[in-house]
Amino acid sequence: MSPLMPVAKIDSAMPRAAYVHVPFCAHRCGYCDFTLVAGRDDLVGDYLDSLRLEIERAEVPESAPLDSLFFGGGTPTHPRPDELRRLLEIVLDRFQMTSTTEVSVEANPLDLSSEKIDLLADAGVNRISLGVQSFSPVALKLLERDHTPHDIADVVSRLRTRFKNTSLDLIFGIPDQSLSDWKQTLDRAIDLGPTHISTYGLTFEQGTAFWARRERGELKSTDEELERDQYALAMERLSATGFEQYEISNFAQPGCQCRHNHTYWNGDPYWAFGPGAARYLNGRRETNIRSVLGWLNRIEQGESPVADSEELGATHRARELIYLGLRRNTGIERQAFRDRTGLELDDLVGSTIREQKKLGLLADDGLRICLTAEGRFVADRVVMEFL
Repeated sequence: MSPLMPVAKIDSAMPRAAYVHVPFCAHRCGYCDFTLVAGRDDLVGDYLDSLRLEIERAEVPESAPLDSLFFGGGTPTHPRPDELRRLLEIVLDRFQMTSTTEVSVEANPLDLSSEKIDLLADAGVNRISLGVQSFSPVALKLLERDHTPHDIADVVSRLRTRFKNTSLDLIFGIPDQSLSDWKQTLDRAIDLGPTHISTYGLTFEQGTAFWARRERGELKSTDEELERDQYALAMERLSATGFEQYEISNFAQPGCQCRHNHTYWNGDPYWAFGPGAARYLNGRRETNIRSVLGWLNRIEQGESPVADSEELGATHRARELIYLGLRRNTGIERQAFRDRTGLELDDLVGSTIREQKKLGLLADDGLRICLTAEGRFVADRVVMEFL
C-alpha cells in the first residue's frame, strides 16, 4: 500500500471484508479475555446452525465479493475436521472469493493435523495465523499453552507445504521473562521463515485468571523498562531480518501485510458474525452479545444478537479515524483525511498535534502525521489524546 494512497470512503454500499468468530477452545488460558467457551464441544453443531442463520438474516447479498475474510476466536481450528469443513462451507458458500482474496484462519499448533491443513488449503484458506506466543518451555507453561517449541517447528514445516503466508503471534512482557529469553524467542521465530510476525505485550485484563493471580501476589507484571526494552528489541531484530513494521504490533515481509488488519485501521466497513463479534456497517458500530449461550439463544429465538449499537457522528467518526490511523507507521496524510471526512485535520486536533510533537511522540512534516519511534513505546497513551 502506497503511503500516499488515500484511504477508502468511510461508508461503502458493500463491505469488502468479513470476520467470523469461532468461540471454541480446549482450554481458556489464564491471560485470555476473548469470547470463548472451553470444554463445550457439544455446542459446535448448534453454533454452526446459528451462524448460518445469522448470516442469512444479515441480508448478505448472494455471492458478496470479499477482499479479506478472517476466522478468529477462540480457536477456529479446534472443531473436528467435519465440523471445520461445515464452518468453511457455510461462510464460503455465501461470499464470493477471488484469486486475490485473503482468507485467514487463526490456529493453535496442536490442532493442525495434516488432515486439517489439507482441508483448510483445499477450501481456499491462504493465510494461517499461528498462536505460538513463545519458544520458551517455561513461558509456555506459565501461559498455559499446550504445545512445545518442537511442536511449533513441526507444524510450521508442515504448513509450508500448503501455505505461502504464515503468521506467528508472540507475547513479550511475560512474568520472569528476561531480555535474553525474549531474544531467543524472536530468533527462533525468525529462523522458521514466517511471512508475518505479531508481537504483543502481555496485559492483565480484569476478570481473567491472571488478573486474580496478580491480585493475590502470585504473578507480577514485568517492569516497564524491561518491557520497553523487549519491544525495542523486537523492532530492531525484525527490521534487521527483512520485516517491515507497518503497525504498532505487526511486522511483515514485503507484500505480506495482513489485508484484513488494514480494514480495521482504514476504518472501512466490514461484516462480522458470531458471539462477541463487532461490525461496522452503514456508519453504525454493532457488537454481538459476548455470552455464547446468550448468542445461541437469541439466534434460535429469531432475535437480534446485537448487544450494543452506536451511530457515529461526523466528528466522532473523524476522531476515530485518527485513533486508528496513528497505529500504522504511515500515519495520517492530511489530504486523504480531508477528502474522506470533509474536515481539516488541524482544525479538529491541531493543538493535540502540536502538544504531542513538542513531547517528541509525534512527527509532522506538514503533509502527514505519524508516531515517532519514541511515540510507539507509549502509543496507546498518545492515540487516546485524539479521542
